[in-house]
Amino acid sequence: MKNKIIISVILIIGLAGLNPGKLYSQPYYNQQWPSFRGPRACGYMIHSKIPATWDIESAKDIKWKTPIPGLAHSCPVIWGNYLFVTTATTNMNDESLKLGLYGDIDEADDKKVHEFKVYCLDKNSGKIIWERVAHEGIPKSKRHTKSTQANCTPATDGKYLIVHFGSEGLYCYDFKGKLIWRKDMGILNPGPYTNPGVEWGYASSPIIFKDKIIVQCDIPGKPFITALELSTGKEIWRTSRGNEVSTWCTPAIYSKDGETQVIANGYNQICGYEFETGKQIWRLSNGGDAPAPTPVIANDLIYLNSAHGAFSPIFVVKPDAKGDITLDGESTKNQYIVWSLKRGGAYMQTPLIYEGLLYNLQINGLLTCFDALTGEVKYKENLKEAFSASAIAADGKIYFSSEGGNVYVIKAGPEYNLIAKNNLEDNCMATPAISGNTLFFRTQHYVIAIE
Repeated sequence: MKNKIIISVILIIGLAGLNPGKLYSQPYYNQQWPSFRGPRACGYMIHSKIPATWDIESAKDIKWKTPIPGLAHSCPVIWGNYLFVTTATTNMNDESLKLGLYGDIDEADDKKVHEFKVYCLDKNSGKIIWERVAHEGIPKSKRHTKSTQANCTPATDGKYLIVHFGSEGLYCYDFKGKLIWRKDMGILNPGPYTNPGVEWGYASSPIIFKDKIIVQCDIPGKPFITALELSTGKEIWRTSRGNEVSTWCTPAIYSKDGETQVIANGYNQICGYEFETGKQIWRLSNGGDAPAPTPVIANDLIYLNSAHGAFSPIFVVKPDAKGDITLDGESTKNQYIVWSLKRGGAYMQTPLIYEGLLYNLQINGLLTCFDALTGEVKYKENLKEAFSASAIAADGKIYFSSEGGNVYVIKAGPEYNLIAKNNLEDNCMATPAISGNTLFFRTQHYVIAIE
């Protein structure tokens, strides 16, 4: 017994001395959900046992439910016992949101003073530990009626918390809520390239890798992608995105054998960039013309999708790609593209690649399951609702959250098997998070922990 206690103490001391990024290689790494779609943006956790059913009304398996004022589509991020979310609120809490399937390009009327806020919650109790107003003022950019002024999901490395409010700036806090630095990123006002002057709201989330922050800013006129020093916000490099139109994509990182590249989804400029310098390595065009999904790294491949306008492709790219790898004519593969689809990608959702299968859910509820290595279709199912949140998975179960708050729990595998359908009793646009054995949903009015 004494030996067991000594070993446990050694393990605890050892873990405490690790760099935050190295925790991913430890048995306890399933506690951290550090940025959009979790560890390495994969969208799933291993070693997590999460529930398939719950009931909001009776509070069955509801660990806690904390109201968050304002309007935001940003997702929760988690490190240790801390959960972080952002929001934008007016003193009347009267922000408008129009959900569902519609094609209007309308802008919301955000002419009131907003508080752009950061919340830190206790992951175990839901208690608010601290809140900070990052900025106060009338929004500098407009948003779509289905968007918010707080779309970007924060990112953390366990020491710093990075939050992005688009035209209102990029902010760095420590875990006690102290502002470390602030950076003005300029006016970030993406909108449909077919209607110049229309603004739909910025949504690309920051990501952290090693000691750098990567931010993708595909805006009208001068789109760019940049790397900033994590501890100071100092710009390390900035690369033009050339003829790219507005996008709402969060970038991703591919790293292997000492070589690291930044992957940026897009329409004309789907690209891989050198992590250290920002130099373009490869490029691919003919994506959807208003892309939002994040690139996904799996099977030592890069998965990209989008859907809007003339194109709605899925591309599966080898990481050793070089130069212009755009497909010719009706081709679906080449030296660097393993397989692709001309049509069938998703407009809003990032695909989930889990246990060898790719799950692609479109905004209208059409779900297609593919073999992730070959592109073979395993099944198609229509969930017949509007979806914006991306799927997550753990414990052999996949969770799809509709805009209306219905959560479809599907058994992972090559055949469609609906395990349960639960309702959150609130609208849900944000992708949920997982930490340990708990699910965390960000709805329109609450953060909800289910265990």
